[in-house]
Amino acid sequence: MYSRIIDGEEYTFGVSGKLIMNVLVMYDRQTESLWSQLLGEAVEGELKGTQLEFLPAWQTTWADWKEKHPDTLALRKGYYGGRDPYDGYYASASSGVIGQTVLDERLYVKEFVIGVEQNGEAAAYPFSVLNSQPVVNDIVGGVPLLVVFNEETGTGVVFNRENDGQALTFQAQEGLTLVDDQTGTTWDGLTGEALEGTLEGSMLTRVKSTSSFWFGWKDWYPGTRVYGIDEGDAVP
Repeated sequence: MYSRIIDGEEYTFGVSGKLIMNVLVMYDRQTESLWSQLLGEAVEGELKGTQLEFLPAWQTTWADWKEKHPDTLALRKGYYGGRDPYDGYYASASSGVIGQTVLDERLYVKEFVIGVEQNGEAAAYPFSVLNSQPVVNDIVGGVPLLVVFNEETGTGVVFNRENDGQALTFQAQEGLTLVDDQTGTTWDGLTGEALEGTLEGSMLTRVKSTSSFWFGWKDWYPGTRVYGIDEGDAVP
């Protein structure tokens, strides 16, 4: 999710109908520049090179979101009831509309991953690994990261695990309530808020991440490290 404010001006966006390596391309109605949905960056036109501001968001179930935010207003568009029109697509082994750009068989083409890029280095965290290891302390591009995953809802969030210049390491305490090894503070794993202890009231900073099929992520980041498969995984 991105802010539509650019240099103090509100922009509106639409779907261009184009794809770049199977990733949706948007356009803005003010300048008709083309934007990569994955990068949040204008790739062609008057605003080429401009970056949209990343806004933290969650991919989750409607039931889970409604429980947390009962007053939410929802846009229901193209409603199919209990049927998912993409069931056949999910079940097939096809790689998007235009096929793969890079062949990489470390994962099944439609394995879901949480992808992160920091300072030119990319890492992918497969859902299949996160199902059994929902809390990951890692370093990507020199940035200490915390990955937290909810298997039930498929929600994955990534934080910078530094607090006041100190890199914290986290363990699951109960469910998605975490505790850091350095101070013993307890944290909400999905919001990054310190709930009780020395650092109570502190907030971890969300880091941009993308939930993607493997074929899409590795085409954009062919040198990506895959957590749980490649060396240099967990932080001691």
